Amino acid sequence: MAEEVPKKTTIETVPLDEEQVPIVEPESEPKPNPEPEEEPVENKIEENAAETDASKPGGDEKIPESGSFKEETTIVGELPEAEKKALQELKQLIQEALNKHEFSSDSTPTPPEEQKPESAPEAESQPPAEENNKKEEQNNEHVSETESVVAVSTADDDVAPPPPTTTETEKANEGEKKEETEVASSSIDDDGAKTVEAIEETVVAVSSSIPEEPKVDEASSQEQQPPEEVSIWGIPLLLDDRTDVILLKFLRARDFKVKESFTMIKNTIRWRKEFKIEELLFDENLNNEYLEKTVYMHGHDKEGHPVCYNIYGEFDNKEVYKKAFSDEEKRQNFLRWRIQFLEKSIRKLNFNPGGISTIVQVNDLKNSPGPTKWELRQATKQALQLLQDNYPEFVAKQVFINVPWWYLAVNRMISPFLTQRTKSKFVFAGPSKSAETLLRYIAPEQLPVKYGGLSKDGEFGITDAVTEITVRPAAKHTVEFPVSESCLLSWEVRVIGWDISYGAEFVPSSEGSYIVIIQKSRKVGSSEEPVICNNYKIDEPGKVVLTIDNSSSKKKKLLYRLKTKHSTSD
Repeated sequence: MAEEVPKKTTIETVPLDEEQVPIVEPESEPKPNPEPEEEPVENKIEENAAETDASKPGGDEKIPESGSFKEETTIVGELPEAEKKALQELKQLIQEALNKHEFSSDSTPTPPEEQKPESAPEAESQPPAEENNKKEEQNNEHVSETESVVAVSTADDDVAPPPPTTTETEKANEGEKKEETEVASSSIDDDGAKTVEAIEETVVAVSSSIPEEPKVDEASSQEQQPPEEVSIWGIPLLLDDRTDVILLKFLRARDFKVKESFTMIKNTIRWRKEFKIEELLFDENLNNEYLEKTVYMHGHDKEGHPVCYNIYGEFDNKEVYKKAFSDEEKRQNFLRWRIQFLEKSIRKLNFNPGGISTIVQVNDLKNSPGPTKWELRQATKQALQLLQDNYPEFVAKQVFINVPWWYLAVNRMISPFLTQRTKSKFVFAGPSKSAETLLRYIAPEQLPVKYGGLSKDGEFGITDAVTEITVRPAAKHTVEFPVSESCLLSWEVRVIGWDISYGAEFVPSSEGSYIVIIQKSRKVGSSEEPVICNNYKIDEPGKVVLTIDNSSSKKKKLLYRLKTKHSTSD
């Protein structure tokens, strides 16, 4: 016998063939400046933020406002004139450096004691100006100018002492002319002509014996030697439009101060060569299985940014902690693995103007070892310094979840010293608000089940959109799935925090038919399976009805999605 259908106070009809697309709020947060080095978070791509929009200690009183963030443009035509000018000046400095091979020179500086001009046999014979240029060469500040000075000094030192000049020859010949004048004045013209011929021959001979000084022509030297080629994150500098996106990162990291940005780029390129980044990308020995659960990429946020999850609670495992940080060698191995992971992630970004070239970081502090672990703090500090100096503007948002009270306390102490631009990038949420906070930025089909979403291995994937509904306190909400033909209907349901009653039934369209109970209404506790999966084979037109009864005094977030497999008849 059919049971009576519960009274429905709210009804939502969901056509089977209509894709459920969650509402996406536009993002408009500005990007921040570097954060303090004492921040105990190892895996931040850049030290660029902390947000004071967090709740009180414990983080559960309110959810930080999302402040819908929108990245600063990477399209040159949309930049303010001052920023366009700074970008152009930076590109000119880089082109000059490429022409002079300054990046290569800076990457392998020669120790001061070894920098001696090969062609200068006697140091005391060098002029003061040349000595000053040698000091500049030792400091690697003006490589191209120093090379020119060395070239000139080499040419000067190679010149042999000249033979007697034509003036001395003339004096000798004049003396001979005087004697000849006393003997016979009538022969002056003939002798004079012969003497002039002899002088001319002497001048020609002397001139031919003097080696020519090599001419230092910087322009022709640059023409003979093509500009060096430098790539960073797989992007060859100045060879395509993606360069603008790279340079804008460095400019924004230095508030569009061109010289400081240029210095930062040179230092980054030098560090990448010293750290052997290109070799590190293919180093298979760093694929430590015990670290794979500590950092991983999963899905995208609502704006399309890749999301990186950093799970600090994994280091609470003594065995994992020991393998990662017990001595300096292991800490260096962990650092190289973390940089390798970051480099591989960056290579998947889109550096075309207007593309997605930043990452969202989700930092889970649940069961984190905390600030008392010296080894972790050392590794964190070293990693943060490298990331701050060499990976500018790579984070779209930093979301910290399951934040303990001590973390918020530390943040409040440093917050007054941070700019508003810096504060705007971080979001904090305590344990009870973590899932709801993440859902502000990440669609539920992209968010892992452990963090409040529906993304997991199984029948549904990240392309199967999820509908989000807020169920008011002490209210009942129903969702209907109309069915017009025979099929197998599958669905997933989740209520964040649960502690509600859930039921499902099939209501045939034909009059007089009995209602079929698919899932008898029951109370679902917060400790039960986070996602309820159901399916029902339908042989006649009708509808599936889900009932969510929220008898609590708090609003609840309902997530659901469905799909059908049509039956085939022979």
